[in-house]
Amino acid sequence: MYSRELTPIILSSLKKYKIVSLLGPRQSGKTTLAKMVGEKFDYYNMEDLSFRSRVSEDPKSFFSNVKNDIIIDEVQEWPEILSYIQILTDDENWKHRFILTGSNSLTLSDNISQSLAGRVRIFQILPLSLRELPLEKRPQTISEALFKGLYPRIYWQDLDPQEWISSYVQTYIQKDVRQIIQLENLMTFDRFLRLLAGRVGQVLNYSSLANDVGVSVPTIKSWISILEASYVVYLLMPHHRNFNKRIIKSPKLYFYDTGIVSFLLRIHSPAILDDHPLRGYIFKNWVVGEKIKRFINRGQISPYYFWRDQHGHEVDLAEDLGKHLYLTEIKSALTFNSEFVQNILWLNELQKQNVGEVIYGGEEEFVFKNINIRSWKNI
Repeated sequence: MYSRELTPIILSSLKKYKIVSLLGPRQSGKTTLAKMVGEKFDYYNMEDLSFRSRVSEDPKSFFSNVKNDIIIDEVQEWPEILSYIQILTDDENWKHRFILTGSNSLTLSDNISQSLAGRVRIFQILPLSLRELPLEKRPQTISEALFKGLYPRIYWQDLDPQEWISSYVQTYIQKDVRQIIQLENLMTFDRFLRLLAGRVGQVLNYSSLANDVGVSVPTIKSWISILEASYVVYLLMPHHRNFNKRIIKSPKLYFYDTGIVSFLLRIHSPAILDDHPLRGYIFKNWVVGEKIKRFINRGQISPYYFWRDQHGHEVDLAEDLGKHLYLTEIKSALTFNSEFVQNILWLNELQKQNVGEVIYGGEEEFVFKNINIRSWKNI
């Protein structure tokens, strides 16, 4: 497996908490990481029907025979087990620790937080960040990075990205959706996914999307909530500080992995991305994802927003530092242009600061008008 930035933090938490929970999308490396940090833990998988049946029918008997710390994988398959774990960890005679993993549940995170409050440390395990990949495995071009995405198995086993992601979408995303809602027409949901990919990095307009898909706005909101819960997409909210200007209030939509975006847009090779009309938005998705992972991989909440007013001024990322915003503009161009910093300078004048960066598709790095110009390879 590849070294994960969260590893030392999880190991430290296991010394302080009776329960550590790893939540995230399927195939993001939760099980591998759980087995690595819990090397001497006994392992159980709730997707194993015989095990789930045995535990659900007689949990008291099962836990009475536990001799070691234990990993319970895919707890969303039987979330009622959380109540038993709560009772056990409240018992002073119970000496064992738990590592719980889970995905694809609208309520799993809340159930864990509420049932195990004060006993659990929750971590999100996302696809790899670029810095977690060994140098020899890292994509050499922007188009390759956007096309392959960063799911571990693609790199670990040198798999064809489109073949693996096609199976992933069919096996996991659509499967998980079917478990949560009753889909009469899976083709409609497939069209929804592809239309959603076409709106990546853009302000989300529920009414427009509902019209294009042919379903109601409440249905669109429900489906997006399900994709959020399954760690397929996330919403980047606008920052609320308006600096005496009217700002837009709708979120922007991003996917957790650009490989899935490329697949849904029927992009069949990195070369197609070289001049694809959505290249800029997909690159923006990739950079935003990498920036968010830096905080998630430290066990922290992302402080990122975007900033946009109704007069056309916009900054892709605004990191809330309390007293001011650290601003990031994202440009896929291979060559720097002085226009890249204009919105940063405009918003800096409003907040009376002189901070920010441009992340672009080139490799040269320098400072321009006190703004850091950074390569996509060194986020």
